[in-house]
Amino acid sequence: MVTAEDILDILLSFEDGEQQKVLTRFFKCGQGQYGYGDKFIGVRVPQTRSVAKSAKCQVPFDEIEKLLYSPWHEVRLCGFLLLVEEMKEAMPNGRSSLQTNGALRRQEIAEFYLKHAFCANNWDLVDLSCIYILGPWLLLPEQNGGRHSRCVLYKLAGSSNLWEQRMSVVTTLAFIRNGEFDDALQISMLLLSHPHDLIRKAVGWVLREVGKRDLDVLRSFLNENYCRMSRTSLRYAIEKMSDSERHYWLKRK
Repeated sequence: MVTAEDILDILLSFEDGEQQKVLTRFFKCGQGQYGYGDKFIGVRVPQTRSVAKSAKCQVPFDEIEKLLYSPWHEVRLCGFLLLVEEMKEAMPNGRSSLQTNGALRRQEIAEFYLKHAFCANNWDLVDLSCIYILGPWLLLPEQNGGRHSRCVLYKLAGSSNLWEQRMSVVTTLAFIRNGEFDDALQISMLLLSHPHDLIRKAVGWVLREVGKRDLDVLRSFLNENYCRMSRTSLRYAIEKMSDSERHYWLKRK
């Protein structure tokens, strides 16, 4: 068994004062900014990933919980990455495996993640975890072969917590990669008038990914909703279009 204290000791050994300053600025931790009060050790993401991979499936949930409640940003990230590794381990093995294999474990991991979702209190903690935890859980069937309800994402979208709202829309990237667009479009519509730039960017990112797979679906969405979209969301959404089409949509806006 690997404990939270073991993980913390390893991450603290990577302490880098200069990197602390860089991360504090990058994640907007100044007075009045969205990351205000967060603390950094100065660990780079590849180092944190390496720690999580070396300890994968050896850290019990009660120890991961301690990591998620850490005041250190990188320690919380490591906790979420450990859950990502747990979800990978719970996936069906090989093409011949039943999709229900590991369903109960995936349910357990997803419920634990949702219980502690508020600990993912910056965009990187959200983006590096929700697609790989909630995405597979909602895509694959339940133990009885039924389909999971995705209402949990709509509940997150209606949350008053910025990070849970971002989690709702970013998770739909897993569906888009599977050729499913409906939830991505519906949740994007729910958040279309959101005032925060981090949600506007996320919505635009998701719409861009829809357009990369089916440009007509994106065009239809824009035709119906461009008047309500922020310029930020629109710019992200049309990023992969031709120059002439990008200019057309920006001119309409």
